[in-house]
Amino acid sequence: MTVIPPPRHIVWSTDRLDLADPFQRKWYIRQVIEHGKADDIASLDLDEVARLLDELNLPPHLHSLWARFLEARPERNGLIT
Repeated sequence: MTVIPPPRHIVWSTDRLDLADPFQRKWYIRQVIEHGKADDIASLDLDEVARLLDELNLPPHLHSLWARFLEARPERNGLIT
């Protein structure tokens, strides 16, 4: 079990999240994308975000932004080994 105390600026409705629970993990990733600071977003696993992007139910403008960003990543295009 991976229980964390989420940052208050991201999650204000609970004092702990179990990131081993797929529902809570997806919900937390969405919250980070929508409300996180640069450091919070930098802590995301971009491969995981890419896998889950269509399941996160992001607003269209955020989904589009992330889809374009993830597609253009240098590591995705084989530019970084």
